[in-house]
Amino acid sequence: MTLDRSGDPVEILLVEDNPGDVRLTEEALKELRITNELHVVTDGPDALDFLFERDGYESAPAIDLVLLDLNLPRMDGIEVLKEIKSDPDLKRTPVIILTSSSAEEDVVRSYENYTNAYVTKPVDPNQFVDVIRSLEEFWFTIVRSPPPRDGDR
Repeated sequence: MTLDRSGDPVEILLVEDNPGDVRLTEEALKELRITNELHVVTDGPDALDFLFERDGYESAPAIDLVLLDLNLPRMDGIEVLKEIKSDPDLKRTPVIILTSSSAEEDVVRSYENYTNAYVTKPVDPNQFVDVIRSLEEFWFTIVRSPPPRDGDR
């Protein structure tokens, strides 16, 4: 999976506190042989520090896609989503809610706060790989993303 912007690998930020889900995501991406750099943080404040390149993440790369869990320690996914979508430099970054919650309230709140997609994590590992494959195909093959803003990294 390579963006057309210069052949650089796709930079993905996974915001997930469950080590099993992190491992499953890593394995799914490896199995699909997707050219990417997967960065993992385990809570909301670290996700924002990574995205804003502060507090130990000053050399973090610009992110092409955020996979965001809702149920996080210290700051929930909706709060992280609000921060991302309210920032002029980050609001174009696609954010996919990837969570175990199928609650209608969570779906509605996510879209009200401008998530680009809401995906409920399947329990079955094979189905999870299919979900990751679908996300890869849709976001980096079918969808055309806007060019970086002037001054973006």
